[in-house]
Amino acid sequence: MENTSPSLTTTDRLVTRITSWVAILILIFLGYKAIMLTLDVLNYEETNDAQIQEYITPVVSRVNGYIKEIRYEENQRVSKGDTLIIIEDDQYKSKQSESIEAVNSALAQIDVLEKTTETAEKLAAVAKFQISAAEAKFKRAKQDYVRYTRLVTEESATAQQMETKKEQLDVSGSEYTAAMGSYQAALARINDYRAQKAGILAEIKRKRELQRQAELDLSYTVIKAPHQGTISRKTIQTGQFIQANQTLASIVNAGSGKWVIANFKETQLSHMRYGQDVLVVTDAYPDQTLHGKIESFSPGTGSSFTLLPPDNATGNFVKVVQRIPVKIIFSDPKENNSLLRSGMNATVKVIR
Repeated sequence: MENTSPSLTTTDRLVTRITSWVAILILIFLGYKAIMLTLDVLNYEETNDAQIQEYITPVVSRVNGYIKEIRYEENQRVSKGDTLIIIEDDQYKSKQSESIEAVNSALAQIDVLEKTTETAEKLAAVAKFQISAAEAKFKRAKQDYVRYTRLVTEESATAQQMETKKEQLDVSGSEYTAAMGSYQAALARINDYRAQKAGILAEIKRKRELQRQAELDLSYTVIKAPHQGTISRKTIQTGQFIQANQTLASIVNAGSGKWVIANFKETQLSHMRYGQDVLVVTDAYPDQTLHGKIESFSPGTGSSFTLLPPDNATGNFVKVVQRIPVKIIFSDPKENNSLLRSGMNATVKVIR
């Protein structure tokens, strides 16, 4: 027993000393954390309600049809103009051929109508010449009739001769009237032909628009990438029927860059302004600090743009601190690396 007591006292002292040092280290660590937290509160406005954003463009079909070929795989990098999907185009080729034939048929009608109009104009010219001849004959017959009337009065001509001149006057008058009628009819036919031509020209314009639409529909059977980027997962299969305006895939636009949307509390905005420096740390890469600047503030809170905005004019109103979306762009394009993905969570610190 006498040998055991000094050993326990030494152990107790050692444990006490170690415990004291550990307590001191913990206090130092807690003090350091408290100081850093205080500095953060004094120097930064921070939020962890932030995500990486990119422009995502939907790939949409403009026509109906069965998928003939798919030329992309999931998460594939594509360039602008790359063919992604081909739709069976037999019916669209048929419509295009029909529209071309309809336009050609109408043009042929115009050719026939122009020749008919030309012939009618020549006949009108002949009728006009006949009017001149009939008019001259009518005037001569009228003069003869007036002269023979005077001769009969002077008894220098017989009544039979005057009757003959009267008949000649009536015949020449009828011929003149008939020539005038023929000329007017020829002019009416020409006007009719011109009106028909105007109608056919309008029909040609309409049919050419149909032809243009048929050509567009045919071109829409080949769906191409609207820009460079990475295409989303594959959700369609060859032989599947798709509808017009149906979303087939999505492309993350590689040329538009990346940015951060951080949702700050409304009470934090008093220390924030345009162009302010920002530190961004993503949850995926906590050891990498990215630098950015505030580009813009949302014109309203996030709740203001929801489908059903909250109505605070109720009896059970509870005040809730609102959040304002703030757009942050990266200062250095090199930091906007390919490892970042749209929707990644991030922690944002705005330097006061």
